[in-house]
Amino acid sequence: MVAEFDIRPGIQALPASAIVTVANHGRGREGLIPLWFGEGDLATPDFIREAADRAIRDGHVFYTYQRGVPPLREALCAYLGRVHGVPVPVDRITVTTSGMAAIMNAMQMLVDPGDEVAVVSPVWPNVMAAVRVQGGVPVEVPMTLGNQGWVLDLEQLFAACGPRTRAIFVNSPGNPTGWIMPREDMARVMAFARERGLWVISDEVYARLVYDGRTAAPSFLEVADPEDKLIVVNSFSKNWAMTGWRLGWMVTPAALGPVLENLVQFSTSGTPGFIQMAGVAAIEQGEPWVAETVERCRKARDLVCGALAALPRVRIQPAPGAFYAFFQVEGETDSVALATRIIDEALVGLAPGAAFGQGGEGALRLCYASRLDKLEEAMGRLARVLG
Repeated sequence: MVAEFDIRPGIQALPASAIVTVANHGRGREGLIPLWFGEGDLATPDFIREAADRAIRDGHVFYTYQRGVPPLREALCAYLGRVHGVPVPVDRITVTTSGMAAIMNAMQMLVDPGDEVAVVSPVWPNVMAAVRVQGGVPVEVPMTLGNQGWVLDLEQLFAACGPRTRAIFVNSPGNPTGWIMPREDMARVMAFARERGLWVISDEVYARLVYDGRTAAPSFLEVADPEDKLIVVNSFSKNWAMTGWRLGWMVTPAALGPVLENLVQFSTSGTPGFIQMAGVAAIEQGEPWVAETVERCRKARDLVCGALAALPRVRIQPAPGAFYAFFQVEGETDSVALATRIIDEALVGLAPGAAFGQGGEGALRLCYASRLDKLEEAMGRLARVLG
């Protein structure tokens, strides 16, 4: 038993992921359609895999720069300038072994035991867990679902920031909601943070997955000064189908560079060089792939949301970003039990809304970054359980 060993109480008390709990219930079942995790069903494109293969053959297999190889950091500078129209110098960029590692690095820098982080929710559960790992307290600020989709009350967010608050965490486009924070709201949050001396941590992993014709969702980089207390987290996982590669990056004030270099050295000692060279290929050659991914997900969103909206007990609004349908089911108050029952009765794997914090219970998350024929089959199965 873990309780017999002398480990930190806060670590021992970390709740298990409800998503993993449900997935473990369904793993290995013949014929199951798994839509519970946040990844598509297409493998990483050939041009990225071939770049990694070349890099291995070229000898990029040794210890390397803690903050990332120069070609990747330079490529990311050009990418951010192209996508967001903001010059980001290379000394503000740190490459990480995944977006999750970037979030953890941010919490390691900012959060002492007892410190609070205001977190806009529903949100990916790993965010609140990262705060708790540091002994901090996540303070959820729940959004509400209206006729126009999910809405955040900024005054409620500001009121949640007390004397122990160190940071505000925003994920836009959001997982699981697909909500996108308007640029003017970002400016207000940044101004509030400046006034109060708070940090803003912005998870922008889904920034390219938007469906209104824009190149990307608004970024806090567009409303902040270079020396503002801002950390922007990003990842290669979603845009370029690289979930298993574990490659991400973060943009911070340049002065944090030496601190991050130490944190990387003392944790992973750097991201493998051949993976970083694959990242260079993704950034420099990947725009057609990103465009195809957005169009594929747009068609999938229309199919899934249309089918779910036709069910009388389901409440759903098509999301403007990310690749999830996050829908509420009338009369359901235990989303873990509901997700488990759907596995048993329909052989479809969904993520329970309870995993995503306040406002999530009674809801389910479905990742629609999949083939249309598979989604059509899943919708037919769900209709038999939720109809």
